[in-house]
Amino acid sequence: MTYLLISLPFLILALAINRGRKPKATAITVAALLVLTAIFDNLMIAAGFVGYGDAQRLGIHVGLVPIEDFFYPLVVGLIVPVVHK
Repeated sequence: MTYLLISLPFLILALAINRGRKPKATAITVAALLVLTAIFDNLMIAAGFVGYGDAQRLGIHVGLVPIEDFFYPLVVGLIVPVVHK
């Protein structure tokens, strides 16, 4: 199973929960999380703290970070502005 297939149900659920509510808060949250993920995941991968199986990735990278790694902050960024009170 690929990282994309693992992440896809969570992304679909997050999109359903968000449904375009609070677009400004969502955009700010997602942007911040994606930037932080790009910075810190590149550092962790470069230091050898984490690695990813080649067969499970799409092969698209931002620096050293596989594109699938950005699904996690995207899901959180879609959900948090909606459920935060």
